Amino acid sequence: MQISVIIIAKNEAENLKRSLSKLHWCDDIVLIDDCSSDQTVEIATSFGAKVFQRAFDGFGTQKQYAVAQTQHPWVLNLDADEVMEDTLIQEILSLKVIKDVSAYELPIQHVFLGKVFKYGKESNYPHLRLFDKTKGNFNDAVVHEKVITSGVTLRLKGKILHYSYKNLEHYFQKLNSYTQAGALKLKEKGKTRSLILCIVSFPIYFVKHYFFYGNILNGKEGFIWSYLNAWYHTVKYLKLYELNHKK
Repeated sequence: MQISVIIIAKNEAENLKRSLSKLHWCDDIVLIDDCSSDQTVEIATSFGAKVFQRAFDGFGTQKQYAVAQTQHPWVLNLDADEVMEDTLIQEILSLKVIKDVSAYELPIQHVFLGKVFKYGKESNYPHLRLFDKTKGNFNDAVVHEKVITSGVTLRLKGKILHYSYKNLEHYFQKLNSYTQAGALKLKEKGKTRSLILCIVSFPIYFVKHYFFYGNILNGKEGFIWSYLNAWYHTVKYLKLYELNHKK
């Protein structure tokens, strides 16, 4: 199976050193850079990646462009802050092309504040990350993009470790852009929510993430993550309320 890897990035120099070091097996790494001001481009090229400059206009379209630059039929989609486990690498290298199989789901394990989460919604949840570009591609979604493909999808066992945030400061830097994109998407769908419901939903979201999703088993880091997730949903819907009530 011939595989290309795609990564979209902006100021990811620190993360790329870790993620690209696990891609020595791949001869076609495509990185789409959104005008980084750090050493993202230099580090990517030092690992043999082909770098293309493109202003970010949404996750879906950015990754569509990345797929168009690949030379192999199979595409592995990775984020700059994701690291492949050795077991996953060996599993992928042993794959053979199967006629009716067009995609593979890979489990991703969440890493937060230095702790690998064994439990919770964000850990061991399968994501479609490896696909045959002749049978599918990304949709146009600005955020939460998906690969739309035909054929059979199978699931691999090896994991990707997701180092989502360097620290709490980094989390809040991303919070603003993610909640804004989420609110805009909800507005496009015609969604509404009252101000009272926005506020009282906070404890409901916390209980959901902490107890029902199992983050209580992830220690103090699981508590902090659940609290921040509840805050994320609250801010997103408050922004939706603001968008719907602008004069």
